[in-house]
Amino acid sequence: MSRAVRDAAPHDPALRATLQRKLLDAPFDPALLERPELRARLARMLREEAPLLAPATVDVVLDELVDDVGGLGPLEPLLDDASVTEIMVNGPNRVFVERAGRLVEVACQIDAATIVRIVERVVAPLGLRLDRSSPMVDARLADGSRLHAVLPPLAPDGPCVSIRRFGARAVPLSAFGLEREVGSYFDALVRAGWNLVVSGATSSGKTTCCNALARAIDPAERIVTIEETAELQLVQPHVVRLEARPANAEGTGALCVRDLVRSALRMRPDRIVVGEVRGGEALDMLQACNTGHDGSLSTVHANSPDDALARIETLALCSDVPLPLPAIRQQLVAAIDGIVQVRRGLDGRRVITAVAELGTGGDARTRNLLTRVDGRLTACSPPDRPARRPEVDLAREWTSCAR
Repeated sequence: MSRAVRDAAPHDPALRATLQRKLLDAPFDPALLERPELRARLARMLREEAPLLAPATVDVVLDELVDDVGGLGPLEPLLDDASVTEIMVNGPNRVFVERAGRLVEVACQIDAATIVRIVERVVAPLGLRLDRSSPMVDARLADGSRLHAVLPPLAPDGPCVSIRRFGARAVPLSAFGLEREVGSYFDALVRAGWNLVVSGATSSGKTTCCNALARAIDPAERIVTIEETAELQLVQPHVVRLEARPANAEGTGALCVRDLVRSALRMRPDRIVVGEVRGGEALDMLQACNTGHDGSLSTVHANSPDDALARIETLALCSDVPLPLPAIRQQLVAAIDGIVQVRRGLDGRRVITAVAELGTGGDARTRNLLTRVDGRLTACSPPDRPARRPEVDLAREWTSCAR
């Protein structure tokens, strides 16, 4: 019987509550059991408690109990759905999911206490907590999904949870609306050692695009990835993944992205990939790009290539190094070669809308190399910046792309 059919089957909430109480008194720790073993033991308890229960109801009660003990309760069926890329709980019984880039509301019975209990189950093993004194928390699920939760009084309509999932299958550049020749040019930019920043709004596909660009990196190179929450899934064999750590329940032990950027410089990387720049680590990233780490990649929240540069400047000014703006701008122009702009359309499709090159003058301005016209990424002007790795002939690659 499918999960959808089982969810529709009627069952007695009192029976489920009785089994939960018996489970608390059981001579074993259910949290230590694998799901098949836990289900088998619960099935025996259920037969003892209600031997005449209909098979459809048995399946429903067992599914819910196993999800409560070993999963995320009523949210577990949504996590089992491969088409769901994001789960948003806006309070009791108000659940939305993203499928194919579109948000839809789903029927899910979940009260406030259950929402809080689910989040506490996730964050407790990580040394984190969620309560009125600490009403916001970020965490990562076992499958790599990113969880963010907010409690009242910050969320007056009830506890809110957002779970962003990351697909097990890598998405190629062609999924961003690129033709083969244009995709080959993107690969050439990465192989040529250009330092690229992927810019876009929230949920526009920045990390996915960065991951797709990184597939062109030579497998012989040593890559260090730095992320606040580990999302990148590089296929190369020589990858070191670093993930920031929030403060524990006592408010100590935090290690931010900036700390990891500094650590990465001591790990002999050929390339550094920073999942997202959102603070003072922007200055460290610029310095890393200017000290021989060609071909580095990063992402930033911005609405256009020019906005991306302005935002990186602002973030670099947020560091504890009191550099004047002209000095930061000089670092920026020397460090970053190109900006890749991504956007999510109203139909949910994510596309690359432009590729811009930084000018080589004193002021940080961009000019478009490629821009989307009538649904197609069209060549505007050839790049002025050379390849950082001369074995790649960017002029020839551009000629093939611009045909």
